[in-house]
Amino acid sequence: MTVTPRPAQGDPDEFGTTPFYASIGRAFVVMCAVIMGLFAIELLDQVTGHSLDAGGAIITRTPSGLDGIVFAPFLHQSWAHLYGNSVPLLLTGTFVLAGGAKRFVSVTALVALTSGVAAWLFGGQTGTHTIGASGIIFGYLGFLVMRGIVERTRWTIAVAVLVGVLYGVAISGVVPGDPHVSWQGHLGGLIGGLIAAVVFRKRGTRSAATPTTKELPTTLTIPTLD
Repeated sequence: MTVTPRPAQGDPDEFGTTPFYASIGRAFVVMCAVIMGLFAIELLDQVTGHSLDAGGAIITRTPSGLDGIVFAPFLHQSWAHLYGNSVPLLLTGTFVLAGGAKRFVSVTALVALTSGVAAWLFGGQTGTHTIGASGIIFGYLGFLVMRGIVERTRWTIAVAVLVGVLYGVAISGVVPGDPHVSWQGHLGGLIGGLIAAVVFRKRGTRSAATPTTKELPTTLTIPTLD
């Protein structure tokens, strides 16, 4: 009797495999849904006279504005503000989410915390309102670049180079400039992303070619009675 070994399922982190492309596709679809959700929130905010912005913003050094650390990334000042964040959030979010849902949630939570705390502590005059997903975007950028350095796989390095080329000019957003832009939140998010890439890095994944259990031989011969 001949026993045919089961084909390897493939590694979603290995470039070119079917699971790899599947993870990218799923991540893209999920991030498209996230973007649609942000547009729905902005529509509701517009209809209610920006009441969501007023109630969910980070308010600098004001205790009542601390809850904005959670809510502010979902809010935007205008349609133009949301449009400007949508494409980079879709691209960077897809690359981060493709690395695993659990790590995506962990990275996002850490980035939102560091970005929000930075905006709350250092965001201009006391009482300044800060909203928008740009701190999350800078966090994802930092994570993707640092991930390429600490994990050093072909895929993570390629993504690091890609986002570096596409958004390298955005680094100007983490230094003082436009008074209407929260560079403090951007810088906090970027730092959070760099930390997340180290803390949540994938450690020593086993090669697909290395069996985890004793494998069956390709051909199994069963003796017969004569």
